[in-house]
Amino acid sequence: MADIFNKSTLKGDIFGGITAGVVAIPLALAFGVSSGLGAIYGLYGAFALGIVAAIFGGTASQVSGPTGPMTVITAIVVAAAVAEFGDISSAWGLIIACFLAAGAIQVVMGFLGLGRYIRYIPYPVLSGFMSGIGAIIIIIQIFPFLGQISPKGRLTILASLPEAIAGINWAATLIGVGTVLIIYLFPKITKTLPSALIALVAMTLAATLFKLDVPVIGDVPEGFPALLVGNLNQIGTEHVVMILKFGAMLAALGAIDSLLTSVVADNITKTRHNSNKELVGQGIGNMVSACIGGLPGAGATMRTVVNVNAGGRTKVSGVIHGLLLLTLLLGAGPLAEKIPLSVLAGILITVGIGIIDYKGFRQLKHIPRGDAFILITVVVLTVFWNLLFAVAIGLVLAAVIFMKQSGDLAEKETQATLLGDFFDRLPWADEMDLPREMLDRVYIKRLHGPLFFGFAFGFKGIVADMPDVDHVVIRMKKVPFIDQSGAYALEEALVDLKDKGITVVLSGLNKASRDRLTRMQIIPRLLPEQHDFERFDECLAWLKKEMTILSKKPDPTTESS
Repeated sequence: MADIFNKSTLKGDIFGGITAGVVAIPLALAFGVSSGLGAIYGLYGAFALGIVAAIFGGTASQVSGPTGPMTVITAIVVAAAVAEFGDISSAWGLIIACFLAAGAIQVVMGFLGLGRYIRYIPYPVLSGFMSGIGAIIIIIQIFPFLGQISPKGRLTILASLPEAIAGINWAATLIGVGTVLIIYLFPKITKTLPSALIALVAMTLAATLFKLDVPVIGDVPEGFPALLVGNLNQIGTEHVVMILKFGAMLAALGAIDSLLTSVVADNITKTRHNSNKELVGQGIGNMVSACIGGLPGAGATMRTVVNVNAGGRTKVSGVIHGLLLLTLLLGAGPLAEKIPLSVLAGILITVGIGIIDYKGFRQLKHIPRGDAFILITVVVLTVFWNLLFAVAIGLVLAAVIFMKQSGDLAEKETQATLLGDFFDRLPWADEMDLPREMLDRVYIKRLHGPLFFGFAFGFKGIVADMPDVDHVVIRMKKVPFIDQSGAYALEEALVDLKDKGITVVLSGLNKASRDRLTRMQIIPRLLPEQHDFERFDECLAWLKKEMTILSKKPDPTTESS
């Protein structure tokens, strides 16, 4: 319990948890409806996973619950189960089995130490997949946004758009537009209250007061959720393959979603999460949630950031977030029944827009052609075919492209060298006679090999562990190429070091890599051109001048005394 309760941070944890819980309310309801199970099951998943994952997870300030990407997969599971059994009541056993399998697989992943391997997913694959998920969320909300019942299947929805526009419910659509406008414009007035909650309340009141003829959520159960594990007797051995397939999809996506959020939390709080413990916590949380029919979920980036910014620092904040949702759950039925579906569609459309990786698309012209091809391929396959295959094909493409690049470089760079050159830990020859005044104020990091997706996460760790110095020199002469993941890792490193007041200089960057960083505006936006040296002796001469200037500056503490 000691690692959960911290008296010194209790006030911030309480405020952070309450704030995150308020933000979670409209999202949980919207995800529940979008999944096909119902609004109440979004709240079930939010409170159960929120409490359990906070207690057993490995990220102190993480807030967990249903997320956009997880809800997309959940909707696929629900649709497949209903198609198998004919109706939702008969399909509950298969749905719960898939949710339980997802949690169990995550627990196994954690115990096997697989959390650290998530870092090897290339940025273009991740970017393409998340952008595809964002597009899917937007597509499946088009019909509800227009006040109509959505057909099954993304391609069917797109093909039926003329029909949807012809039969538009203007009242529902105006309510949906109002929801989107409030979500985007209200933060310009104040960020004290979550705009999604304001939109939910305001547009629901508007629809009720003006007695608008719009589709609403309808009947919502009240009280504490019942255990649904008894429905497992509905399934047979013929469903094992389906259960494992969907369980693996949910588990893998939940792991990626959660650990990425953990990295975000680490960056803000300057802490370091335990990835394997986080997977175990998420797995147990999803299994508990499954027992009451709650939506599976993951670490939620927006809710975690809200929690941290409001003062949340320990697991208490995540527990309080879940308890707030449970309290609401016990009396939310009559209130939730009147919420227009177009309001929830508007909320989810903004979620989908937020998931799309605009940064990756803006820089398509500037990143390696192979990375651009992977990103576009994964987006197209995710939206129009199969999410699991999209990721698998993206990973295969990334591996093939990387092997080709490595092979080409090996052929080009193969040469005879002295045995002494292999001793990485020894200073390079031009570092042997560094001036004494630099030893405690300049940190030199030598990189060997490509700065690519497999090394990007490790590079971030190296930067996080750098000592307190004035200058950091990153020697790049043995870095043959930088891919998109590596470029973004370098960008994050430059931002972090700049925030610490450390000046960064590069030495030995090859022309191709320099051109890429310039096209991506990392140079000169984060690294001034005068801090990019072709040769180390030029860098050394510049550092000596800097040291001289710094040494001549008066010590403010001495002057004041």
